[in-house]
Amino acid sequence: MQQKLKKIAIPTIYVLSVVAFGLSIYFIQLIVSNVVFQDPEPNLKYVDKEILEESYSIPVIGNETTIIRPYLDTDISIAKNYYDYQSDVTNQENAIIYYENTYMQNSGVDYRKEGTFDVVAVLDGTVINVKEDNILGNIVEIRHNNEIISVYQSLSDITVKIDDTVLQGQIIGKSGVNNINKQLKEHLHFELYYKGMVVNPENYFGKKLQEL
Repeated sequence: MQQKLKKIAIPTIYVLSVVAFGLSIYFIQLIVSNVVFQDPEPNLKYVDKEILEESYSIPVIGNETTIIRPYLDTDISIAKNYYDYQSDVTNQENAIIYYENTYMQNSGVDYRKEGTFDVVAVLDGTVINVKEDNILGNIVEIRHNNEIISVYQSLSDITVKIDDTVLQGQIIGKSGVNNINKQLKEHLHFELYYKGMVVNPENYFGKKLQEL
């Protein structure tokens, strides 16, 4: 009788042990799953890549640099116009330069006022030339973006040198005199070149670079 009990008890104990082990593994996995994968902050919202790209994209602000006039004073007037073939007769006559018995077409605009005035860079750029000319007076040339070069003639008190980087509106000198237009006395002769061609500066002031 005792021997039979032993034979029956051993398999039963073995089966119960296996079942208990399996149940313990199941409950352990269930507990771990609830602890690890539960949402610690129920109100937290996750943003996917598509929302980030569409709703939260940061717009790029375009550069809208505008060409300014080469002076700051408001009481400056045009003493000589740029010679424009399409302009009226009056403006063309005002754009003729007479020097040593020769008539020449003005390739820029001459600005003046009573007394000297500050001359400024019309755009950010790099100074590519500073020189003194017996006829045209002191000259500064600045290269800008978009294939633009500005030329300032008849200057005095120049404050820049070759290879200097200048900012738009920065003072580069003062108005002065030259020998080709002595009758204008102190003034600024300003020329503007776009893609290698001289243009009428008055048609470019106030324009954005993107409009050229």
